Amino acid sequence: MAKKIKVLIVDDSELIRVVLREILSSDEGIEVVGVADDPYDAREKIKLLSPDVMTLDIEMPRMDGITFLGHIMRLRPLPVVMISTLTQKGADATMEALELGAVDFVSKPTVNVKNELSMLSADIISKVKSAGKVNISALEGNINQKQFSKPIKPLPSKALNNKVRLIAIGASTGGTEATKAVLSGLPENMPPIIVVQHMPPGFTASYAQRLNNLVKLTVEEFCDSGQVLKDNHVYVAHGGFHMEIRREAGILKAFVNDGAPVNRHKPSVDVMFDSVAASCGSKAIGVLLTGMGIDGASGLGKMRGAGAVTIAQDEKTSVVWGMPRVAIQQEAAVEVLPIGNIGRYLVEKCYG
Repeated sequence: MAKKIKVLIVDDSELIRVVLREILSSDEGIEVVGVADDPYDAREKIKLLSPDVMTLDIEMPRMDGITFLGHIMRLRPLPVVMISTLTQKGADATMEALELGAVDFVSKPTVNVKNELSMLSADIISKVKSAGKVNISALEGNINQKQFSKPIKPLPSKALNNKVRLIAIGASTGGTEATKAVLSGLPENMPPIIVVQHMPPGFTASYAQRLNNLVKLTVEEFCDSGQVLKDNHVYVAHGGFHMEIRREAGILKAFVNDGAPVNRHKPSVDVMFDSVAASCGSKAIGVLLTGMGIDGASGLGKMRGAGAVTIAQDEKTSVVWGMPRVAIQQEAAVEVLPIGNIGRYLVEKCYG
């Protein structure tokens, strides 16, 4: 019998603690080993119970969840899923939590809490189970930025070749930091880059803005159908909508697709990759980063079949080696690379 994932629930609301315990305990693969009403209580419970995963609120007495998360990730890293109302109305707080090492988040309802939270049961259970499979050493590498690419400076005499018209990046759990690791090493002059990160509405704008403040390229949330893709720009798919690429009169444009979720996700990496395979053929590069599930593997295979260069993140540096693993098993990836080498590889392909 598979070992159960031991979970510690940290929330100052007794009602939330009770509901979360009921939700998580309903899954036979999860054992709630304890609850805590503030970070000081949680600290002692972590020492006593050695949980595999912790759920954590942001607004709490005596110490807020963001401060506590920072302490935990420095002293005793473990997978954390943020469950807080602030993850809904304060996307910046969520982004900060992910940068500090939280692996995922769930937006806690503010009204009719018991019923609304119960409706999120499947999502909460899925994210806690994903967290239970996290590669802690890769998570620590992200936190300490050990895996980040160093800035790459192409030779002044070199210019972008015409072999690569578009770079497409897909990611899920652990992907916000992995994508940052790839983009942080890129020079100012690159082909258009499109990104699908599994993230709900209300968070992708904040994510794009934070990336824009950290990298040399211009990063923006993609929202408008028919938008022309420009060199030196990164376009992050809007949460809650698929992104599709089409070529019209030789010009690459991005379009919003409000269709049904694919592989349970919207935006879906497969939808993006499929459209890139059809519109760009061999003049594209596909990159599939860390994440739970199968989204992106099929689309990466279509890109490879169309002649594109395809890359999957390796197991050692993936926080969750799910999506890249499936792509590798399906022989969709031409290259399997650690996160710190992907940026340099992209530059070589674009300038070689």
